[in-house]
Order: sequence, then structure tokens, then C-alpha cells
Amino acid sequence: MNDLACLLTPEGRALLEEVRDTAPADELAVATRLRREHPAELVSAALGQARLRQRAAAKFGAADARRMFFTPNGVEQSTRASVAAYRAGRLRELGVTSVADLCCGIGGDAVALARAGIRVLAVDRDPVTAAAARANAEALGLAELIEVRQADVTEVDTAGWDAVFVDPARRGGRGRVFDPEAYSPPLSWAVGAARTAPHAALKVAPGIPHEAVPADAEAEWISDGGDVKEAVLWFGTAPGAVRATLLPGPRTLHGRGLPDPPVRAVGRYLYEPDGAVIRAHLVAEVAEELDGGLIDPTIAYVTADRLRPTPYAVPYEITDRLPFNVKKLKALLREREVGTLTVKKRGSAVEPEELRRKVKPQGPNAATVFLTRVAGAPTMLIGAPTRP
Repeated sequence: MNDLACLLTPEGRALLEEVRDTAPADELAVATRLRREHPAELVSAALGQARLRQRAAAKFGAADARRMFFTPNGVEQSTRASVAAYRAGRLRELGVTSVADLCCGIGGDAVALARAGIRVLAVDRDPVTAAAARANAEALGLAELIEVRQADVTEVDTAGWDAVFVDPARRGGRGRVFDPEAYSPPLSWAVGAARTAPHAALKVAPGIPHEAVPADAEAEWISDGGDVKEAVLWFGTAPGAVRATLLPGPRTLHGRGLPDPPVRAVGRYLYEPDGAVIRAHLVAEVAEELDGGLIDPTIAYVTADRLRPTPYAVPYEITDRLPFNVKKLKALLREREVGTLTVKKRGSAVEPEELRRKVKPQGPNAATVFLTRVAGAPTMLIGAPTRP
């Protein structure tokens, strides 16, 4: 709290601006110079905040990150700005004008909600985190729409708010927490809070088991740039529905309750579904769109004979299919003069880096090898990304 308070003073703000672009290798020299004119604690706080802002730029964009205030956990656990903006847009489309943002962290979601024109009550029990959220609302000119309250979220009355958003802590003293009931607060409490409001969104880990999704919730898995970022349980929307949303876009694939796709022989093309599609168990919807099937009943690769456009999977043209054999792969890559080798695996225990060391690719060409199973047999599929 003292670090943040001193950085909010005129001297602290000026120092933050001065050290804004300091490279890690230059920190010692910069600190030594600045301590001749400023308190050592203030210099350390400013350099630490500058490091956090540089890390946060990937999530929040450089323009916002340079003005915001962060904690180490805040940078690590906050929602990527593009994902928060998408979620805020969904709430706005539902007619939501006010949200109780519980477990608000440093305020990333509150900022997105406010920018969507939604009034926000942002609550966090940690005093430093709540202070950072308040400072961020002011720094970004959103203080009139965001009220920050330091409190235990389980004791906050959310009556009168159009929607509840809960982002429980999913990290403990030993790292990530995978059991939803070990979240802080537990998922069961968050679900109870969600059911008290006309609309609600609960941010959960993308690995949440489907059987843990309440029957009255809609489940959405979200990826950004091909990386799965989170799952959201929506209340007051479409109970029992499942969707996968890909950003940027957004592009949303809705579940239709299709049976598992058929298993068929490897065709000319292999499609790698987006991670959000796989997490949402919507590979069957993609396979139907592509008129394709699975290469193995337990592997989420779709194969087809024709190349079709889809935003939900990346297509590869397959040139070779081999039983798993490192020597044969090495010989094939040498013959094709492959020096740039991308290794993907699904259903294989072999580590990509280990395989790359063994085959020692050399040459001007590039290729992708899939270490997988085809009809139960360990197989290598070699090809390259392609476009319709």
C-alpha cells in the first residue's frame, strides 16, 4: 500500500514517467543515479511498477498499461483486455446497465465494463489490490462509472445491480487450483450469487469439467489468437447451451448436440480445431461443417478430402503418413531438405524438443509433423499449413 501511495504523489508520478522505458539490464545504473535525488524506497517502487507495466502491455496494450497501476498477481491473473471487452459487450447486448464485479482484482474487467457504458461496483478484499483498482479507474478517466470497495465479496449486497460478475481466485500457495470448490470463493458460492441477479457471468478455468457446469448455465469457452483464455458460465441467457468463441472477431460456434464424428481414413487435409472448440466439445460441429471425420476416436484432429474455409480450425495439407519411427522421419526430412520443423502432438508421449534434437533438421524448407494416433496406432503425419 505504501508503494502505491507514494507512486500516486506528484513526485512518484514524475519518477514513473522518467523510468517508464528502463530496460532490465539498465535498472541498477538508473537506480543508483536516481537515489541521489529521490528516496530509495520510491525509486525501487517506481522501477518495480515500470517492470509490471512493461509486462502488462501484452494484456492491456501499451497505451493503457503505461497509465495503470499493477501488482504482480494483478498482472498474472487479470483478464486480457480483448477478452474483457468481448464479455462486457455481451452484457451490454443483454441490456445490462450495472454490474457488481466481485473479486475485481486490479480492475481490468471493471475498466472494460465501464468503457461499454456500464456502471460498476468493483469489490476486492485485498487493500492493495482494491487501491490499485481505484487508481486505475481514475487514471483511465472512468472513476465516475466505477465505485471500488474493499470488502469480502461474500458480505456484499448485490441487490439492485443488473448483473453479477465473479472472477474467483484460482491460485493458492502451491500454484494453480483445479478443483472449482477450491476457488476463492468456491464455485458453489459464485453460482449462488449468480442466481440472485437477472444476469451473471462467472469466469472459470477453461479446464472445468463439463459435468461441473450447472444445468441452468450457458457455458462458453473463449480463445484469443488461438490461445484458450477462459471459460465463462452465463446465467440468464440460454440454460444448457454450449459455445466456443474465437477472438479477434468474435466468431462463435454454437453447440448443436451432435454425436461424435465418424472415424475415417486420413484424407488429403488435416484440420486442427481451435482450443476453445476442443474444450467446448464441439469438434463434431466442425467435422460436419468440413464434411470430415476423426483420425482416431480419442484424438481431436479432423481429416477431410477437400479443403474448405473455416475459422474454427487450421488446415494442413498432408503429404506423408508413416508409422512412428524416428529414423524414417529423419531420412524423409533429409530428402526433403527440411530445416524448419514444427512438431505438434496429440495422443503421443514424445516431447517435440526431444524429437527435434534426434532428427536434426537441416535445409531451406519447412514442414509440420503431427505425432498422434491413427485408428489406435502411433503415427507421424507430415504436411504444411495451407489456405482454402
